[in-house]
Amino acid sequence: MAIRIVQLGAPRMPGEGLRLGTVRRPPRGVPKSEHASRDFYDLWLPELAPSEELFKAGLAARTEREWQSFVRRYRAEMKRPAAARLLDLLAAFSQDAAFSSAATAPTRPGATGRY
Repeated sequence: MAIRIVQLGAPRMPGEGLRLGTVRRPPRGVPKSEHASRDFYDLWLPELAPSEELFKAGLAARTEREWQSFVRRYRAEMKRPAAARLLDLLAAFSQDAAFSSAATAPTRPGATGRY
C-alpha cells in the first residue's frame, strides 16, 4: 500500500485510509473533536513534523541551496531515535495498510505546487 502525502485540510481521497497529522501544532480555532470531520487528521503525530526553527527556515528558503539545507536538516531530525522508530513503524504498516500524512509544508523554491 502507498503512503500518501496530502495538504492539511484537503478533501479526503477514496482509499486514503487513516490520516496522520504531521504538524507541530494543531489547527488554530478547530476543536479537537472536529479535526477528523474537517479533514485535518485522525491522529496527531507532531514528532514527525520539522522543529519550529527548521520549519521557519524552510518557509524562508528562496534558493535551491537554502532548500537543500532545509532538506538535509529535516532528514537529520528524522534520524533522531523517537522519529526514526515512528518512521520504521509506519514503513512496516504501509506494507498492509493505507494511510496518509497531512501537513503544511514549506514550498521548494521554483515549485508550482506544495506537494
